Amino acid sequence: MNHAVNKAVWSGSWVAERLGVELVGDDELTGLLGLALRRNPKRAHLLVSNVLGKHVPQSPSVVYGHGFALGRRVRELLGTDEARGAVVLGYAETATGLGHSVADGLGLAPYLHSTRRPVRGVATAGGFEEAHSHATSHLLLPQDPALLAGDGPLVLVDDEFSTGNTILNTIRDLHERYPRGRYVVVALVDMRSPADAGRLDVFAREIGARVDLVTAASGTVRLPEGVLEKGQELVARYEAAAPGTTAPEEASYGRITRVDLRWPRGLPDGGRHGFTPQHRIRLEGALPAMAARLAEALPAQARRVLVLGFEELMYAPLRLARELEQVADAEVRYSTTTRSPVLAVDDPGYAIRSRLVFPAHDDPADGPGERYAYNVAGGGFDTVVAVVDSAADTPGLHAPGGLLDRLAAHTPHVVLAVVPAYVPEPLYAAVTPGERSAMLPEPLRGPAFSSYPPEEVGWLLQDLSDVTLEAPTEEREEAIQSGGAHYAESLPVEYQPSEQYQELFHTALDASAGRLALAVGAVTELVLTERSPRPVLVSLARAGTPVGVLMRRWAQFRHGLDLPHYAVSIVRGRGIDANALRWLAAHHDPRDVVFVDGWTGKGAITRELADAVKEFETAGGAAGFDPEIAVLADPGSCVRTYGTREDFLIPSACLNSTVSGLISRTVLRADLVGPNDFHGAKFYRELAGADVSVAFLDAVAARFPEVVDAVDAQAKELLSGDRAPTWEGWAAVERISEEYGIHDVNLVKPGVGETTRVLLRRVPWKILARAGAGADLDHVRLLAEQRGVPVEEVAELPYTCVGLIHPKYTRGATGADGRAVTV
Repeated sequence: MNHAVNKAVWSGSWVAERLGVELVGDDELTGLLGLALRRNPKRAHLLVSNVLGKHVPQSPSVVYGHGFALGRRVRELLGTDEARGAVVLGYAETATGLGHSVADGLGLAPYLHSTRRPVRGVATAGGFEEAHSHATSHLLLPQDPALLAGDGPLVLVDDEFSTGNTILNTIRDLHERYPRGRYVVVALVDMRSPADAGRLDVFAREIGARVDLVTAASGTVRLPEGVLEKGQELVARYEAAAPGTTAPEEASYGRITRVDLRWPRGLPDGGRHGFTPQHRIRLEGALPAMAARLAEALPAQARRVLVLGFEELMYAPLRLARELEQVADAEVRYSTTTRSPVLAVDDPGYAIRSRLVFPAHDDPADGPGERYAYNVAGGGFDTVVAVVDSAADTPGLHAPGGLLDRLAAHTPHVVLAVVPAYVPEPLYAAVTPGERSAMLPEPLRGPAFSSYPPEEVGWLLQDLSDVTLEAPTEEREEAIQSGGAHYAESLPVEYQPSEQYQELFHTALDASAGRLALAVGAVTELVLTERSPRPVLVSLARAGTPVGVLMRRWAQFRHGLDLPHYAVSIVRGRGIDANALRWLAAHHDPRDVVFVDGWTGKGAITRELADAVKEFETAGGAAGFDPEIAVLADPGSCVRTYGTREDFLIPSACLNSTVSGLISRTVLRADLVGPNDFHGAKFYRELAGADVSVAFLDAVAARFPEVVDAVDAQAKELLSGDRAPTWEGWAAVERISEEYGIHDVNLVKPGVGETTRVLLRRVPWKILARAGAGADLDHVRLLAEQRGVPVEEVAELPYTCVGLIHPKYTRGATGADGRAVTV
């Protein structure tokens, strides 16, 4: 038996001739659909899609392309702004992959599909019935119930729109719980009768919502009188005459091998619990390597390969098949197994030519039963790649008569690939009363502490505003370098910028706000995709705090997320505030905590944090904190989570407290900070007239809408690229330290941000600037001029600039020649 395609014969002609069923409508309808007969008491015929990838093996590019194109049409219909607030809902089991492809075409919306598999620990957010189906109950099990609670459009996707009953049942159920003003119904084909077509409009008026319809083709099925009885009689007669199509008797001869896809940890296998645009970006980055592993597992002589998905698991196998199609030296086709019982007839005018029958192998909630794979036997496949989720990788899958055994009877090579079945974790871990520390106060918040609004950040610090901590810069430098005091035991006198310097700050902000918005969006998308769907942002005070606030604002703007954000103290040589970690562990799951900083220099704080978290756990503190910092810019190549590795001007580095909520650097001094206290800081209320903290945030956030597409592209590129730290910044610092006779890497401060800090807070010796560096260094040149510090251009410099602290540390050694200069 060989199912060579005969394009001259319509794959619905067999049923049409015997039952008098007619398919009328658009010219492309017969190319999209064939006909078969069901074993179903509710409906005799089955519309068999040639482009869905369920019953008929098809090119994965064709399958994915049809869904993606429908998604693009939905995006055009809604417009970008409304599309950004949409949610796409697909139907189990047949349309799970189609719906996901539509969501990809839409590009901006999360995806959820209904399921017939209850999942322990996940609450049902809704359900509905599919009246004509052999298996009726659909469950909605989103990990985040808020996914269905928005007021944006709900896009409902099914393979065919036949009577409209399923759509009406869905909207009726969901509209009672989560009312909204707009629905979009998407289907490959609209096959409603004229009477059914009017019902949807009436229903829309009843609930006061707009309902749009997007389809690839439309038509109707004309059914003669008595077609159900005639169809049932025909099914019974053919099954009795051809039992071999139900359970082939051939002995297995194919070789069965397993391939490890290395599916990304924590990435959902589909939309059963929700699949976000961030998940999509992460999958896109992982697909090439997974497809390469599949290609390596194919036999060298493979010429016709079928990637066979599993019931509701349609999207992951489809994307793998489409990627394999690009790299394999073989013809690749895609289809999936199904619960749906259909008569098989080996005739070119019939859509289902063969049927493999095997027992369910995923311990279904409704009990054991038969499952089917259509048009596989006799399809000429020399290799079948069976893709199942781990819940279905059971002894039943491997048993005699199971799916793998049935496949091996018809193909010389069977490759098994198992995708981890995604099981959602609670958004936040439960906290027992004993874990809370009564000794630790609640975070400080504005306006009592800082000029930021109270919801923007909570400071895990103690207020030392009434303590005099400032010392002249030269005194601090001498004490620090002589070992007489630690830099965190005092504060520099706050630099008050001249009018010229303030103008330069605003000019720099105007020029770089878009670039900053892009980096903020990119690093936030990486965090949401790789670290946690609901991260707890913990910025390192103080340079990290504006970045943490901006990341929080991006998550709210782009995804409607209201993320917690705190600021904590970390001190080089002393570690992170352990009491702050204890507070965080008592109020949040440590695994959700993402530490945030502005930029990396040579990576000292990166290493400091890793050592501090390890020490905290060793001392009995809560486990689970990930010490990797997320930064806006990583010019030192010290971390994996960043928005950019360019060394460019971040305007918040230009100023001190007046761009950081009027908060000082953090302070750690034994006489002020006890063993059960948070580290300290000051709130400079008296500088309110010069404060630009919120203005800085607003200027960057105002550019968010214009960088959305660029952020998506950059996040996708970052997720798919090699982001392993090279620590090239550290190597450069060591080289510079020796070349300039400093012999102390702590006195070499690389990058625009660190160089600015040297000029504002320390005793600078000289500035090294990359030859040709432009406006990013305007403020550096101005500060250097004011402090009498030479700027030396260097041809080969991995950073835009490097600040060198004066290595002679005598009081008054301000300029290169030791002369004090008035600022």
